[in-house]
Amino acid sequence: MSTTPATHRAPAPPLPPGAPIRSGAVPQTFQNPTRVITGEGCAAEVGPHAAKLGATKVMVVSDPGVVRAGIPKSVIDSLHDSGIETLLYSEVEPDPRIELVEATLKAYKEFGGQLIVAVGGGSSIDVATATAILATNPGPLRSYEGWEKFLNSPDPLFALPTTVGTAAEVTPFVVITDAAAKFKFTIGSPKAAPMIAFLDPMLVLGLPPSVTAATAMDALTHAIESYTSLLSTPISEGLALQAIRMISANIRIAVANPNNLAAMNALLIGANIAGLAFSNTRLGNVHATAHPLGAFWKIPHGVANALMLPHVMEFNALACPLRMIDIAQAMGESVAGMSMAGTTEHDAALRAVQAVRRLETDIGIPARLRDLGVDKASIPDMAADAMKSANIAINPRKTTINEIISLYESAW
Repeated sequence: MSTTPATHRAPAPPLPPGAPIRSGAVPQTFQNPTRVITGEGCAAEVGPHAAKLGATKVMVVSDPGVVRAGIPKSVIDSLHDSGIETLLYSEVEPDPRIELVEATLKAYKEFGGQLIVAVGGGSSIDVATATAILATNPGPLRSYEGWEKFLNSPDPLFALPTTVGTAAEVTPFVVITDAAAKFKFTIGSPKAAPMIAFLDPMLVLGLPPSVTAATAMDALTHAIESYTSLLSTPISEGLALQAIRMISANIRIAVANPNNLAAMNALLIGANIAGLAFSNTRLGNVHATAHPLGAFWKIPHGVANALMLPHVMEFNALACPLRMIDIAQAMGESVAGMSMAGTTEHDAALRAVQAVRRLETDIGIPARLRDLGVDKASIPDMAADAMKSANIAINPRKTTINEIISLYESAW
């Protein structure tokens, strides 16, 4: 943590009890509270926008790796050029815990901060968002688990993603780990979404290939689950399909060369579009099963999603074959004429699963949970946690705990 003087990741709310889940059964909404600014070098716009809000003290939240890479420098320079004093807080860790948020809040209050700028991946943005919430609401943090549980608007927040996956810069969700309970909980509200997101491709150039692969697969999962969600809308569906096209067309190129500006920018924008989609639809069984893998075994979220994705897609194909065919086509698969060749609709739907499996092999995603050290004996406990997720209810195929266990076992 250092102080420098100035130099002068919405879904619809929960369904009513017993509400039918079908198109038109509940009011459909689409909301995006975040202003999105894109383009090479747009990080330099942070200072002027902070100054417009009247901020004189800004805390920049990041993680040690991002700071070592020098990525926050352009943001801090922009703030200083606008006459704003900064505090760099760089203690963020993966799967951030409640205690980390409390420590960040303490530093923010002692500094007298008026605005938070998150520079990093989903963890940094989640910590910054949770800190902004607690800056104006008494807590405790977990008392706000669920949808629209806190009353007061958080302190202003800007977000600059340094990975190509979480879309936390536009989503109304915060995911924090309760370490004692081994449980990741979610806080959701349109008020939780950052005020402004700056998508600067210069901040994601040169990501390690493994990080590019994992975070981009996280984004692809967001798009696929949004498209198949029972809460999808015509607006979210268009966004989700475009995100699938952009991500699947560029992920191999970006993993092979993370300095390819065009490919990395496409992933950054594609991830953001996927975030706009799933913010209004929620997700599904992939995320429901991925969160326990992070809480129990500290598997990176993107890797957990990628590993579970083809298994859940295969499970869901019976319930939404036409959607799966759309996904296959968006990923470049040819399904035209398959019915004339005697192929069933379900067989055509499975082309999407095959496309995902080939993609993950090409970019080096681990194939099995056992390869990541997961103990098979933990599966029943993880399944019980997965069933607590609100995403289960809007997965396209109705799911029991035994089926969640089977999904984990097929991935193991």
